[in-house]
Amino acid sequence: MTIQERALDAHRRLAAVIEDLTDEQVAQPSVLPGWTRGHVLAHLANVTVALAGQAEHEGTKVEPYPGGRPARDAGIEAGAGRTAAEHRAAIADAAARLAKAWAGVRDWDTPVFYRDGTLTGTAYGVWREVEIHTRDLDLRPVTWSVEFCDHAVDFLSARVPDGVRLTLVSPHRRWTIGEGEDVTLTGSHTDLTAWLAGREPDGPITGARPELKPWP
Repeated sequence: MTIQERALDAHRRLAAVIEDLTDEQVAQPSVLPGWTRGHVLAHLANVTVALAGQAEHEGTKVEPYPGGRPARDAGIEAGAGRTAAEHRAAIADAAARLAKAWAGVRDWDTPVFYRDGTLTGTAYGVWREVEIHTRDLDLRPVTWSVEFCDHAVDFLSARVPDGVRLTLVSPHRRWTIGEGEDVTLTGSHTDLTAWLAGREPDGPITGARPELKPWP
């Protein structure tokens, strides 16, 4: 499965998670401080459109959010109060736009504004955003694939503090990041990755967790 297929599959699973979402649930808190589920859903629709735009403008570097971070934040606030049906429609429209944009890509190595990377990087970005924020909705238990955790741990390895050699041990994977004092954490691959992403794990993690650096 290509990274593009994985990202679009994550969108299909998100659609299944919110299929029966109610207006009451939309207004309830997500696991992210200060954000309702509506905020998370608005962000998912908006970031999908933003990254589709990187492909739609292939060959020309454009900001994902015209107006930068303030425009991004304003868009989330503006969309947070949608009804459940409106959120479902917005996310479905965004995913369809993304699939259409990606179908027209000529060269996935084309440089883009997003993270000063390439169009391939935007596909990884969609994958991360949808997988992690689906869990943030706190609507049902989420177990990430080992393949997603491999990518997320690599992407988030910059969060490991200096002077620490962090080993994450799960039944399916063992990751070692950094150099310095040995610190070992043990848990499920999803819980270990969730912790590295700044989320509270669902299950136990054994070991003394170091304080992480900011999101990369």
